[in-house]
Amino acid sequence: MKFILPLMFMYAFAFTSCNTGDKTITTDSKLKVRTSFFDKTGMDTIIKPGDNFYTYANGSWFKSVVIPDDQSGWGSIYTLFENNQKNLKSLIENAAKSNSPIGSLEQKTGDFYFAGMDTVIIEKKGAEPLKPIISRIDSVKNYKDLINLLAKLNAEGNSHPLLAFSVDADEKNSSKYIPTFSQTGLSLPEKSYYTRSDSASIFARNALLGYAKKMFILIGTDNATAAKNADAILKLETAIAISHRTPVETRDPQKNYNKMSAAELQKNQPNVNWAAFFSELKVTPDSINIQQPEYYRALNELLASLPIEAWKNKIKFAYISANATTLNKDFRDANFSFSKVFNGQKTDQERWKKMITRVDEGLGELSGQLYVKKYFSEDSKKRMDDLVNNLQKSFAARIQKNEWMSDSTKQRATKKLNSFLKKIGYTSKWKKYDDVVIDKNDFFGDALSIKRHFLKEKVGKIGKDVDRTEWGMTPPTVNAYYNPTNNEIVFPAGILQFPFFDQNADDAINYGGIGMVIGHEMTHGFDDQGSQYDEKGNMNNWFSKEDLSKFKAKTGAVIKQYNAYTMFDTIHVNGALTLGENLADIGGLAIAYDAFKMTKQGMGNDKIDGLTPDQRFFLSFAQIWRLKDRDENMITRMNTDPHSPEMFRINGPASNFDPFYAAFNIKETDQMYIKPENRSKIW
Repeated sequence: MKFILPLMFMYAFAFTSCNTGDKTITTDSKLKVRTSFFDKTGMDTIIKPGDNFYTYANGSWFKSVVIPDDQSGWGSIYTLFENNQKNLKSLIENAAKSNSPIGSLEQKTGDFYFAGMDTVIIEKKGAEPLKPIISRIDSVKNYKDLINLLAKLNAEGNSHPLLAFSVDADEKNSSKYIPTFSQTGLSLPEKSYYTRSDSASIFARNALLGYAKKMFILIGTDNATAAKNADAILKLETAIAISHRTPVETRDPQKNYNKMSAAELQKNQPNVNWAAFFSELKVTPDSINIQQPEYYRALNELLASLPIEAWKNKIKFAYISANATTLNKDFRDANFSFSKVFNGQKTDQERWKKMITRVDEGLGELSGQLYVKKYFSEDSKKRMDDLVNNLQKSFAARIQKNEWMSDSTKQRATKKLNSFLKKIGYTSKWKKYDDVVIDKNDFFGDALSIKRHFLKEKVGKIGKDVDRTEWGMTPPTVNAYYNPTNNEIVFPAGILQFPFFDQNADDAINYGGIGMVIGHEMTHGFDDQGSQYDEKGNMNNWFSKEDLSKFKAKTGAVIKQYNAYTMFDTIHVNGALTLGENLADIGGLAIAYDAFKMTKQGMGNDKIDGLTPDQRFFLSFAQIWRLKDRDENMITRMNTDPHSPEMFRINGPASNFDPFYAAFNIKETDQMYIKPENRSKIW
């Protein structure tokens, strides 16, 4: 699993509209140009900024907004996603009408989109696409046959339900790729859902029972047998869940690094039959990283000790569920009914939205070429280059002023900062999909062809030099990330739009928006996880012993601060789970502010909309996280998401930052007030 630290995580990536009150002017190019950049109507100025800055900045909007039925949340960021979907839809539909030659990017993206939109053909096929593999699973007699079959199916492009396989940079030899395996095998979000006695967890387990039963009925199983199969699956997954690490435990890079030879792995877990897995892929890796060995040790034992019928049912269910969205309406509806337990959506999304997302995920560097050609300008890229460079200078200055770090560690930190690989907009080397065959009349087959492509791509990397030009996100993606093994910060074109960034916005808006995002990703290189990697991307401690002890003490204080935040009155933020993102938010805000103060506007006092430059900077920061979640989605996020709820992504960093206190005249009696000596100042 690639160790990427993203800006945001959304259970259902569904986005927002926000009334900005902006005026627009029309240029000769017929593109609308924004002329106002902060939405004062969304503020709730009855609230004191020092009591709850998030509500002060967004409270009126939060009270009035209604989450659309087909969304799990709504907020300012999500306008971007929705707009990008509409833009991609237009591009892809036009590509499909262009009568382009077979194999062209226009043909592949357009025909894949329309294959998924042709629900008449999909309905006629029903469950037929599943039957060949279901039949092969039915013919299995014992667990050894089952494991051998799964190895074959995986090599044919079907994801392995028991082995989570990826190929990533070796974290202690970051110039080389290595096969990596992580824990898997669960249908619920994480292990505690299988054992907790609270009503939400019980409801989730019952939902899984109902979902599994429905899937078996849809392939022709009678009601009683389907219910029995579902019960066996829940019991089997509960046994698997015991072996899983918690979300907090999976954040430890050192414990996730367990490199061994293929021969050693086969000797330790013969029942898993690693040799067959790699043999079917026609590769012989020198070494392998098992991120969570406990799961694979348990799997080795459970394969031989649990009834083969339970395993067969588990594998059939996993296969059906993995392909449900490529099948007819009954399968899709069952899949949606299960997913809404965790994201709270009331109705499923329109088909075209799902297909645009699918094209972006499956053929993203084909559709991405169409996207950037029309929607990403060189002027925007140049402005971003300047912003990134300014933030880098700001961070370098903060490192030198750091009071808790020794000179030798400062030198290593600066060296790492100056070694960042910066990627902005889109890749310099587009991927090809020559082996992908798209048939306008075979959506299921098209999806399988894309899976085979990605498997071939993965397997082809094993043992090779790492391609540092590769991107982990497609150009229209509304997100950003830091990848420690490449020591890179990446900003796709999709996020380089308002409210994060606008070519015509004043510096306070851009530095409070995309500037904070840049600082956030830079800080990930120095958070509790990223700081364990050196400037070359190798897991290697570069702190002095004394500095490392001070760093851990400071991060411990951040954990304590965020543990005290609650949602729904009683559910606490998990400060250990969210530590890395909280550190990135705290550091990102400080770095962006320092860079802003280097600009003409930042050094001046001219007001816009009655707001000082500093006030405008902080309000821009608060505006980008204007988000309202459904309760179900927020609860799931608090159990699994390494990001804090948006309120605390604003209030947490602000309460630790002295210039915020000055900008809004925060008093000791205000609820967000933290004594100066207790404020977290790490980077």
